[in-house]
Amino acid sequence: MTDTITTPAMPRINEPAPDFSAKTTHGQRSLADYRGKWLVLFSHPADFTPVCTTEFMGFARHADEFKAMNTELLGLSIDSNYAHIAWVRSIKEKFGVEIPFPIIEDISMKVATAYGMVHPGASDTQAVRATFFIDPEGTLRAMVYYPMSNGRSIAEFVRLMQALQTADANKVATPEGWQPGDKVIVPPPQTAPAAEARAGEGYDYVDWYFSTKTL
Repeated sequence: MTDTITTPAMPRINEPAPDFSAKTTHGQRSLADYRGKWLVLFSHPADFTPVCTTEFMGFARHADEFKAMNTELLGLSIDSNYAHIAWVRSIKEKFGVEIPFPIIEDISMKVATAYGMVHPGASDTQAVRATFFIDPEGTLRAMVYYPMSNGRSIAEFVRLMQALQTADANKVATPEGWQPGDKVIVPPPQTAPAAEARAGEGYDYVDWYFSTKTL
């Protein structure tokens, strides 16, 4: 009899984010609680680990920037609520950083499995460094995975949230390394006549498929 290899479920961009209801350090939380707001849901391998500690302090330091963008933060690891509370208290005592956002207790691995956070090649019992951007309608808009050995750049997640919201609000795209105030990319024309007309439409024109503008 051949053993069956179970592949972890993987959510997909532009589809509804997997629903959840879970115990956290701030009480019960569900995906529905974040309706009308953006949510950054992120997992970490374990409490009381050095790389995760730096990441949580990074998220805490940028929390006001996320809040200003109508964005909530929600952490997760396959640890107990008691471990989360003890770790948060330790971070405040040892580093002077208060963690203002909830952390999901996911001992059952239910949420981690639904979001494809557990990769057997890395560990069967820990979540990799996965980050999910969920919009106010509950749609998954972006996801980023890091290996256990390397910490994430929280500043990049701030930039990505700014880019997502700018693209939505203005029906544009953003180029590599885009920062607020930079020019944005105008969607390319979809017909041959529209392509012919693009040069005279007042954009910063390079070619029919590549034009930018300042917001």
